[in-house]
Amino acid sequence: MTQDIQFLFLGLGNGAVYAALALALVMTYRSSGVVNFATGAIALYVAYTYAYLRTGELLIPIPGLPKTLHLADSLAVAPAMALSLVIAAALGVFLYFAVFRLLRTAPATAKAVASIALMLVVQALLAARVGTTPVSVDAILPSDVMNFGSIRVPADRLWFAVIIVALTILLILAFRLTRFGLATRAAAESETGALVTGLSPERIAYANWALSTAIAGLSGILIAPIVPLIPISYTLFIVPALAAALVGNFSSVGVAVAAGLGIGVLQSEMTHIQSTVSWMPKSGMAELIPLVLLLLFLLVRGRPLPTRGALIQNTLGTAPRPKNLLPVTAVWTVIGAAGLMFTAGSYRGAIIATFILAIVALSQVVVTGFAGQISLAQLTLGGVGAFMVSRLSQDWGIPFPIAPILAALVATVVGVVVGLPALRIRGLPVAVVTLGLAVFLEAFWFRNNAFNGGVDGAHVDPPSLFGLDLGIGAGDDYPRIPFGLMCLLVLVVIAIGVAKLRTSRLGASMLAVRANERSAAAAGINVSRTKLIAFAIGAFIAGIGGSLMAYQQTMAVPDSFTAMGGIAMFAICYLAGVSCVSGGVLAGVMGAGGLMFVVLDRVANIGDYYAVITGILLVVTVIASPEGIISDVYKRRDQLRARFRPTDADQPDLGLDITQTEETLQRRTSSSIGDVILTAEGIGVTYGGITALDDVTFDVREGEIIGLIGPNGAGKTTFIDAISGFAEARGAVALDGKSLDGRRAFRRSRAGLGRTFQGIELYDDLSVRENVEVGTTAAHHHDSGLKPLDEDQMNRLFEVLHLGAVIDRPVRELSQGQRQLVSVARALAGRPRVVLLDEPAAGLDSSESQWLGERLRAIRDAGTTIVMVDHDMDLVLNVCDRIVVLDLGRRIAVGTPDEIRIDPVVTRAYLGATHSGQHSSADEVVVTETSQQEVNGQEVNA
Repeated sequence: MTQDIQFLFLGLGNGAVYAALALALVMTYRSSGVVNFATGAIALYVAYTYAYLRTGELLIPIPGLPKTLHLADSLAVAPAMALSLVIAAALGVFLYFAVFRLLRTAPATAKAVASIALMLVVQALLAARVGTTPVSVDAILPSDVMNFGSIRVPADRLWFAVIIVALTILLILAFRLTRFGLATRAAAESETGALVTGLSPERIAYANWALSTAIAGLSGILIAPIVPLIPISYTLFIVPALAAALVGNFSSVGVAVAAGLGIGVLQSEMTHIQSTVSWMPKSGMAELIPLVLLLLFLLVRGRPLPTRGALIQNTLGTAPRPKNLLPVTAVWTVIGAAGLMFTAGSYRGAIIATFILAIVALSQVVVTGFAGQISLAQLTLGGVGAFMVSRLSQDWGIPFPIAPILAALVATVVGVVVGLPALRIRGLPVAVVTLGLAVFLEAFWFRNNAFNGGVDGAHVDPPSLFGLDLGIGAGDDYPRIPFGLMCLLVLVVIAIGVAKLRTSRLGASMLAVRANERSAAAAGINVSRTKLIAFAIGAFIAGIGGSLMAYQQTMAVPDSFTAMGGIAMFAICYLAGVSCVSGGVLAGVMGAGGLMFVVLDRVANIGDYYAVITGILLVVTVIASPEGIISDVYKRRDQLRARFRPTDADQPDLGLDITQTEETLQRRTSSSIGDVILTAEGIGVTYGGITALDDVTFDVREGEIIGLIGPNGAGKTTFIDAISGFAEARGAVALDGKSLDGRRAFRRSRAGLGRTFQGIELYDDLSVRENVEVGTTAAHHHDSGLKPLDEDQMNRLFEVLHLGAVIDRPVRELSQGQRQLVSVARALAGRPRVVLLDEPAAGLDSSESQWLGERLRAIRDAGTTIVMVDHDMDLVLNVCDRIVVLDLGRRIAVGTPDEIRIDPVVTRAYLGATHSGQHSSADEVVVTETSQQEVNGQEVNA
């Protein structure tokens, strides 16, 4: 027990580092929205700067300049530390000015990728300039041993923890009690609000970046006497620090610091346990602590990072549909085969490495580019395949090609486990979890001598098929062409498979999930299942790539599948273009050991600085073209083609063909009203202590158009969210007599309850046709057995809604009115029994609204019942068969349009209590509703 307590105290040293880095992460995120993966690398650079200053030398990390600048024979602790922290603060200001200021309106993913690039640049620069030999630093804090009874604890650990805790308390007080802290919190909540109150979000960000990098640098300096300076280990301090920051949800400084200290203490205790308990694995258990903490915290709590009030466009770039797939594949296959035939030695080896790296990169395309899940563990999953193929071939004698396929299936299982957190969370927290898993697997599995060859590697039998030697060879016969052709064949098959996935219904579902999970669920897509399938497919592809890498090296070695290598692989894929097959292949060309690397190393002798160059290129690309190199190439290709297209005067009219008069719109059809098809009984929704809906009940009959109206804040959209499964609600919902209670949103869509959204929520990177085709998902799983729309029916739908001229254009290029129509078309493509339309006339002028009303009647007459929320009272009163009126979350009236026109309760709801004694005309109600729409912009529910 005494030793256990002693190891807990020993863990305070590393825990203080994690706490300080977590503190810096939270400050950076709160001020600029950046999850700064480079925080550990910055701490490393400042620590090296301090170590050289103690010897009187100023470290200059810039290539081409002298390594150091002589200042004095030596510097004492205080001036060396002060100068180091000033350099750290200046570095923070420079990084924000040169990089992150330019990414203020970029999505969080782009900012994180830029920080990853900086991490790689700093680490590669330091490795190239000062080497990887550990550097020791003289003690800074008191290093005597403190005795607590029989417990002996080095004093420097305690002093380190006390300093960080004291600094945290000071910062908490500063943020709560000073104008600077208030300004920082205000800018984090809303940059627009900060601007209108006279604050400068940029100045706030500069100050916080300077302060956070100084804190990170202080942690690096104070830990240097305890842990010798080694580039990779210091950089990976970011993993437990990220875990601690996530526990604090990147907003609570105190919680993040406490979590960082706790992780360090628990890791120290786990290290002690694994060395004393015989059955405990001898490595990797300390790395398990932050991973378990991440999984438990995110799966239990599972809330996203706090958003900041800035205008941000979320995109990973377009994922173009492959065209002329077979001819293009044939051409590049011939080029690849010719490259193998007409090269030798290191150049042929580089081409083979390119094929293998491209396979691993294609796994990133599936997971990140298609499904939008940021995974930093794809190379690690390749390592799972590599080490498993060694076990399968060496220990169990399983031959090629069965062994690599089985190994890839094992990687698939691990990949699904990696993807489990994505069921509750999305975005950057998923990236942190995958990075934690990569670090754990590297330490626990790849470097564990008990599980495989460990650091010496695990031997792999060369592949052979029907007596044909497919191995890479040795000596003068290295590398053999048959092995290269095998890798090329595997790459071609996987590339075609990924391209076919992009054009499949599953691929469209992945892209829909990437673009908008709410909208995907409304289209009948099982979001959780789609994410897991993406992780499974990506892991299988990575496992195949890792197996080929093991065959290439004749053994599986840990250094080929490090967590840092996985981060670099993600960065290269993002740089090349992570959303398409060609981007994955280009990533293979650009990857370390690939063709570009070898050519530049041979021609310009810059191999040592290749990671620096690619990192800088990645930063520039994220700033200038956030969608990657390939996406920029496609854009410029399209611009070139546009020059040879007909001018706008020759283009078809893309506007709405308004041919219906108001009299035609107001004509009632002879369609009969059927039995009750949708029942909503006692629907109630509460947010905290606020009741948004209270006991709302009404029925919808087949063949009706029901209007749902009310003042802003009445609860109209909340009601649609409640019955469609997007809000937790009381009460009962039944469709066709079958209860929908307890069903998730996509299940209700498949049952026949379609919907659109007030914010439209289309998939901007997809074409009109693809958006609508995603909507057919519900029809493919329809409870009633209805078949999906065939091609003729789909074209008829486009014709009815006048979308035929734009079906192959990305929806981001359309007008607001056209986007509304695409949203309606997507909902109808699922062949719903009842469709819930939320503000379908938003963005339309009066004539277009009249035209839309006629279309809605045509939809109703074709067999789809409609429940419609809209502020356009002319449209509602003229189109609807019955109208339900809500006010303050309660139903106050139900009736025909004529009855609603003269209902005094409705009049009071729209005109206010001061008019309660007056009788209002329908025109007054219309004017009031229109005015509210103009003032408020859109409905804001409680």
